[in-house]
Amino acid sequence: MPIPADAARVDRSLLRDDVFNRLRDAIVDGTFSPGEQLKDGELADWLGVSRTPVREALLRLATSGLVVAVPGRSTTVSAIDAPAVRDARDVIAAMHALAVREMAGRLRTDELDRMRDANRRFAKALAAGDVGAALDADEELHRIPVEALGNHALETVLDHFGPLVRRAERQRFSRGGEESVAAHEQLIELLASRDAQQASAVAFDIWHSLPADGA
Repeated sequence: MPIPADAARVDRSLLRDDVFNRLRDAIVDGTFSPGEQLKDGELADWLGVSRTPVREALLRLATSGLVVAVPGRSTTVSAIDAPAVRDARDVIAAMHALAVREMAGRLRTDELDRMRDANRRFAKALAAGDVGAALDADEELHRIPVEALGNHALETVLDHFGPLVRRAERQRFSRGGEESVAAHEQLIELLASRDAQQASAVAFDIWHSLPADGA
């Protein structure tokens, strides 16, 4: 398995989530391609951590569908499975619609401002062709109402299915995705205006319109 030689090391004090996020992003952005074997020892050396958080991250990625693990044999990056992505996308859409419906009119001014700032950074990243930064800004924007709601069960579902859907998001943003900037603006204003039904519909459409097959 080829390991990038110029990657920055993860600080040993960082939590397991950081290792998970690094590996997730490396699969989503194509650093590790479908069918490629992932060895925990090589990954640990690459990230500068012990094998334990790497193994835990690979287990999480397996449950999310980004890798296929054969106990005692190997772990490989999964191929893009359109039906699996479609199922995950539909669940993600429903969860975000629920969070938005519950939080319409309840978000603080600073939370709405953070969403607007994330959308500005999202638009800037798209214009610059920085898909990774666009993905991060998009995720930050949508997490604000989710975290404000504080529904642990909903957050667990998003954390589980989210990594698989990021592949579909990357495909959208690689082609531009400028329509998402306007959709985000509409969503934020509906949240501010307390229009729960319409805000929920917009949130659902944002996610449900993602391509499931990478096309």
